[in-house]
Amino acid sequence: MAVKMRLKRMGYKKHPFYRVIVADARSPRDGKFIAEIGTYDPNQEPSVIKINEEEAKKWLANGAQPTETVAKLLKQAGIEK
Repeated sequence: MAVKMRLKRMGYKKHPFYRVIVADARSPRDGKFIAEIGTYDPNQEPSVIKINEEEAKKWLANGAQPTETVAKLLKQAGIEK
């Protein structure tokens, strides 16, 4: 089973808010997920990124592949692969 770390879109029209989740690569964007490890709010200035460092490192060690966007967020939050 391929596991990915990706964003789940929340919020209302034209005001997105994202949750950083760990999910099976085959599940839909806003569908079933395994774990929620953080949030990302691009509406605030500067953007607010909150990621549980322990959970993120655990999932990366277990082989979860972050998407391009999540990889950038992890780097900004100071979490290395």
